[in-house]
Parts: sequence; structure tokens; C-alpha cells
Amino acid sequence: MTQQIASRTAEFMALFRALESTRRPAARRLFTDPFARDLLRPVLRAVVDLSRVPIAGAMVARLIDRRWPGARSSGVARTRLIDDAIEKALRDGVGQVVILGAGFDCRAYRVRGIQRARVFEVDRGATLAAKRLRLTQILGVLPAHVIFVEVDFNRQALDQQMEASGFDPSARSFFIWEGVTNYLTAAAVDSTLRYIGTNAVPGNRLIFTYVHRGVIDGSVPFEGTRNLAATLGRAGEPWTFGIDPAEAPTYLADYGFELIEDLGATEYRARYMGPSGRCMKGYEFYRTALAEVRGAARSTASSAQAKAGSPH
Repeated sequence: MTQQIASRTAEFMALFRALESTRRPAARRLFTDPFARDLLRPVLRAVVDLSRVPIAGAMVARLIDRRWPGARSSGVARTRLIDDAIEKALRDGVGQVVILGAGFDCRAYRVRGIQRARVFEVDRGATLAAKRLRLTQILGVLPAHVIFVEVDFNRQALDQQMEASGFDPSARSFFIWEGVTNYLTAAAVDSTLRYIGTNAVPGNRLIFTYVHRGVIDGSVPFEGTRNLAATLGRAGEPWTFGIDPAEAPTYLADYGFELIEDLGATEYRARYMGPSGRCMKGYEFYRTALAEVRGAARSTASSAQAKAGSPH
């Protein structure tokens, strides 16, 4: 992934959200994202438009699921899981929402009540520029409650950029870090977790995704990874970082977090898709964790890298 190109994998996730938002009947949708389609390239918009045709729609979903087993179903179930978490945080009175690696995530514009909070969308400049352009075309004027913060996690720490953007470390905040850690270096993950664990108010929460370390180093076999690795390689966005789920509680504790919940794709598909979700295959290596800030970070960067097992 170059600095001048918006993230392709962010666009794939927007495609999955757009497809879910056109699924019939509407009552069966896990969510509706009215912006996702218009954030896509014309060729992917055409795929979404084709999916509106009853028979063709089912074929589109099957073709995606055959090519990348579990990616779509896991992605939309994960979206709903995080939607529920942010809606709860807003009901509990958080005044700031930080979306790290915001990509083409449109929660800042579609989640109920979020306009009462300050939302910080943090990502690389190229992705933010593409998103702002398309949102301006959709909305006309960007909403005042959203602040865009340009950061490359692999090259920059969050502290100066967040301070300059007006983020208040003393305010109640909720952090979302979806679909990002697996593309970073261990040092970048360390820096970000340390920033949140050190600067956020105790009781603030972070929901984030990660992949099982075994899919990175090949120590644990998972279905469907060959095509996935090829796709990521073509996009220039290979996976570089993972965590062993058994080590996640201790790993997070070193940054001042308490792990509240850690779910794999099979579990969150089952939560939102019922019996059919339990039978779905693929993406079992992808996980979503909810953690709460308890105290200051304690670990060193070197020990964090050793625990995470990120290849270099």
C-alpha cells in the first residue's frame, strides 16, 4: 500500500457493508449503511447494484464466499458487534469517539446519537482524502462533529496529532480500532496501545480486531488463507502482526487494559446470525476484543514485540 493510494481492503469492507445494506428482506439485515455504496469505485458500485436483483444477489454473495471463505459474513457480523458496542458507549455518556484506521467506516454519520459526541477519524492522508471527497459529494457539507486526523501508524505516534486535533484525554472516550492491527508492525501496535492506556481516563474502552498469530507465522492452519494472502499481496496490504488469543489478557494488561470480551468470527456470527451463523466457515482466525482502561502501561516495546510475535 503506497501513501498516495486509498486502502483497497477498506474498500472491500465497504463493499461487504453495502451488500448487507441491500439484502432482502430488509428486516434480516444486521445493519444499514446508506453511505457504503457511494464510497466505492464504479466497478464495485455495479456489483452492489447487481446484488439488488433477487437471483443475482444470492449469486454475488456465493461467489464472494467461495473466493474468500468467511470474509463477508465475518465482516458484517463484526460490523454489527462494534455498532452495538458504540451505541452502548453513547448511551453511557461518552463524549468522544476515536475511530483509529477509519477507512471507509461511516459510523460517524449513521449511528444513532453519535452527532452529540466529537468523533475523531484517524487514518492515512490518502484514505482520508478519498473519503472526504466522496462524503462531500454525498452530504454536501461535512458534519461539524467529525474531526479528521492524518496519521500513519507505522510512521507516526498518536500523541502530537491527537493533541493538535483537539482531543481531550480527560474526557470520557470510546476507541474503535477495526481491521488495522494486522497490517502494522509490532512497534506501531505497541505505540498505539501505550498511548491509549497511558492517556485515556480509567474506565474508557477500546474495541479492536486482531488476527491469530498462527495465521501470520503459519503455525496454525486455517481454512481459506491461500486466496486471502494472494488478494492482500495484490492489494499491497499483507498481514504482518498477530496475537495468540491465549496471551491476549496478559498482553493487554501490560498496557493498562483489562480484557472484557474476546470473540472469534464463529462466535460473533453465531451471536447475530443464529443457527446459520454457527455453521458458517472461514475467518476463524479473526477476532474482536473489548478492553477497558485500568491503569498506566507497564511493558517495554521490546517485550511487546516478543509477545505479539510479529515477523520482521
